[in-house]
Amino acid sequence: MLPVIPLNYLAILVGVLANVVIGFLWFGPIFGKVWAKEMGYENMEPDTKSMMKSMGIMIIGSFLTAYVLAHSLFVWKPSSWNLPGDGPAWMYGAYAAFYTWLGFYIPMLLGSVAWESRSWKLFFINAGYNLVSLAAIGQILAVWPA
Repeated sequence: MLPVIPLNYLAILVGVLANVVIGFLWFGPIFGKVWAKEMGYENMEPDTKSMMKSMGIMIIGSFLTAYVLAHSLFVWKPSSWNLPGDGPAWMYGAYAAFYTWLGFYIPMLLGSVAWESRSWKLFFINAGYNLVSLAAIGQILAVWPA
């Protein structure tokens, strides 16, 4: 039988919003020009219809990430295993985010370097974004329990 995992859907939605804001900043004023150059987009004009479609897909992906991270975060807490000694909430958010990043995001990004001939510069831009985004979502979910 699966455990009942309490979810705070408002915290999940705030995590999605945080991810969108971080993405806007990361791929806009912070690394936008470098990222566009590495992707081969530096001379392309953005198409509004394509941008809206991409934003919609990103929001769905962000929701799935926050939803699954909420489950992962719950599993990190000793109390979910009936063990004593829950530590500070931020710690579980950090663990869930870091190990999700390390075990799922980094291998996919390494695959893009190995098989899609993406640059290491692009790898580090994308890996940094994913780590910051997951950390933010993890902290929101950890300190705002269900």
